[in-house]
Amino acid sequence: MKNQITKIGVLTSGGDCPGMNAAIRAVVRTGLYNKLEVYGIRRGYQGLIEDDIVKMESRSVANIIQLGGTILKTARSKDFKTPEGRKIAYDNLVKRGINGLVVIGGDGSFRGAVDFSKEYDIPCIGIAGTIDKDITGTDFTIGFDTAVNTAVSAIDKVRDTMDAHDRIFIIEVMGRDAGYIALHSGIATGAENILIPERKTGIDSIVNSLLEKERRKKLVNLIVVAEGFELGGASKIQELLKDKLPKAEIRICILGHIQRGGSPTCIDRLIASRMGFHAVECLMDGRHNVFVGIQNNRMNYIPLEDAVKSKGKVSEEWMRIVKILAS
Repeated sequence: MKNQITKIGVLTSGGDCPGMNAAIRAVVRTGLYNKLEVYGIRRGYQGLIEDDIVKMESRSVANIIQLGGTILKTARSKDFKTPEGRKIAYDNLVKRGINGLVVIGGDGSFRGAVDFSKEYDIPCIGIAGTIDKDITGTDFTIGFDTAVNTAVSAIDKVRDTMDAHDRIFIIEVMGRDAGYIALHSGIATGAENILIPERKTGIDSIVNSLLEKERRKKLVNLIVVAEGFELGGASKIQELLKDKLPKAEIRICILGHIQRGGSPTCIDRLIASRMGFHAVECLMDGRHNVFVGIQNNRMNYIPLEDAVKSKGKVSEEWMRIVKILAS
């Protein structure tokens, strides 16, 4: 590929999240402002293999900043994991002269970009688009703030009916490997127990907490659990509690994919716009395989291969806050 960037492609890969469209818009308009040709690759790496690539103009991204999901659509591609699939993808880029890529997704998407770049020396820039907020190298990921606000709004509504009936309610939020949505939404809604993959919490500990609150005549109890909690999600926790507390009224609510949709919050629009802008700047500066993040409100750049899922790093401060405020 040519050293000077003249044509760039942008794709969204993996799970969708609110704010992806704001990032796409920023990439397209920053590229066009700098006299680059910009191409949208539909359906992620699979679209790259199937040559589902369209040239984008400024009007292509008009009136999308407020939309959830992604106008470029997304998919997971088994074919791109093979050398044969990546060769086809590369040929489709060469056909159009595209010599730089912006990949909006999670760590799986970044691993694919690193392999692709090593094989064909095409610079790839990564932007974290995932509601889980679990990527190393950034304080924020696109979609997290919206997902948490969606969860908080839903939990507030559930709490109204909890109060009316003196029930235990277990709310399951997304987070297969990371508990940040559960942690933040649980604190924000006054949950008595927050169960996350990063922390071991035995069922007896939960039971003892509920019994202690019952002795203090606290009859309304909210439990927020991440779907990836080691003992299971809401249904499993309900089953375990019923066995220990047969007289208790226990209800569950699984929020599911509602957390992935909806109009992105102001924060998600801002960080997506900022990351998209700087991703194009990285390509123009000749950077290869860089992850664009934000730490302490400053842009943070690390090697793309280092932008992996963070494992079990929830601060002790947050856990102390949960314990004290839920008492």
